[in-house]
Amino acid sequence: MGLLQRAWLWLDDRSQLSRTVWPVLTHLVPKDAGWWYVFGSATLCAFLAQVASGVALALSYLPAADQAYASLQFISDTAAFGGFLRGMHYWGAGTMMFLAGLHMIRVFLFGAFKFPRELTWMSGVFLLGLVAGMAFTGQLLRWDQTAVWSVVLAAESAGRVPLVGESIARLILGGDTVGGATLSRFYAIHVFVLPGLIFSLIGAHLYLVLRNGISEPPRKGKLVDPKTYRAEYEAEMKRSGVPFFPDAAWRDTVFALGVVLCIAGAAFFVGPPELGPPPDPSLIVANPRPDWYFLWAFAVMALMPPGLENVAIFVGPIVIGVVLLGLPLVFGSGERHPPARRPWSVAAVLIILVSVASFWAAGKRSDWSPDFNAKPLDAAVVGARSGPISEGATLFHDKACLNCHNIAGQGGRRGPDLTYVGDRLTKEEMILRIMNGGHNMPAFASTLGPEDLEKIVAFLQSRTAKQKSPD
Repeated sequence: MGLLQRAWLWLDDRSQLSRTVWPVLTHLVPKDAGWWYVFGSATLCAFLAQVASGVALALSYLPAADQAYASLQFISDTAAFGGFLRGMHYWGAGTMMFLAGLHMIRVFLFGAFKFPRELTWMSGVFLLGLVAGMAFTGQLLRWDQTAVWSVVLAAESAGRVPLVGESIARLILGGDTVGGATLSRFYAIHVFVLPGLIFSLIGAHLYLVLRNGISEPPRKGKLVDPKTYRAEYEAEMKRSGVPFFPDAAWRDTVFALGVVLCIAGAAFFVGPPELGPPPDPSLIVANPRPDWYFLWAFAVMALMPPGLENVAIFVGPIVIGVVLLGLPLVFGSGERHPPARRPWSVAAVLIILVSVASFWAAGKRSDWSPDFNAKPLDAAVVGARSGPISEGATLFHDKACLNCHNIAGQGGRRGPDLTYVGDRLTKEEMILRIMNGGHNMPAFASTLGPEDLEKIVAFLQSRTAKQKSPD
């Protein structure tokens, strides 16, 4: 007997490790639990990858208002593997959100939230909320202009909650304004509070999974009767169940490994998110947008009628939470139909997915926000290389008109498209609009001289369907 074997036998005898771990690894699972069951373990693996990359980043990150941005620049540009680790952490966050959503959809469509797994579902709902909180708090730690203004918007939204809104906003900011206290607070929440809660809930979630067993795939005519289900499930597992390891664990391992490789591939080939300008509270010309997995919520808030904002901000999350947590309490028994026999459930999932995708696309375009980085119009679009039309196009850009108006696919989309405005408005109408302003448009009567006005109007008059390219 070798030295290592004797050491293991001594350790195992004193710790009883194999007697504790082996029954967990070999617990019986349904033999037909296939690839649809891999999303939960893959989400856990993505979280562990987040912990590992987060610890590595924390070794160099300085959570101080005057040092955080510089430390991120050092991590991205100088530290060994710093950019790769930032990419792992960024893409891992999105992957974890995506997999958690897939796991919840699978559990819902398979009816796996029914008896006796109601608490398993509820703990998963809370875990999804904590994962979203991790993603949100992590965005501020980039400490650039976009991240800071995103937190300001979140605090303003929270401030609209009746009675306690102001207190919640101050709690988010760590005071009345964004500053060092805000960063320290978010860092502590992101690094200590939320991971601790997530680890605790994961432990409870896994305990419930092991205690109640992995749900078998739904079958037509199979009822969930709380009086008989446990005995029927145990009999079924003894008759046809297979050990989780190695019969089912290999699928989880292969899929989880593929997830980690995808995260690493995105981190290596695409890289981390680009750092924006450092935070400057005095700069109001900003277009803060959250990371891609929150873009749909960003679009919902931006497109919502102003009169409904306060209600939606306060009532919306409560309604979503009540629906998700109440689902197993209302529909906790009865037949677990396969998804093909649950058209209303499938339709509900499809409606949610299509809505999220549509709002995500709208958030990506952000037509309601000015394009503060709009570039000057190309000569081919202007239609002239010199003269009043060319000079008017230059003024149209310099006066920030192009930030809100789109011309031939260039510029913002907050205001009307002016590609063919010369076919719609007369010269006099253009002058009136420019000088007097309009809805969401400032008046330029006090800032635009007659000569510049003539040049801009000449350019706009040339915007017709018959416009010619420059020579």
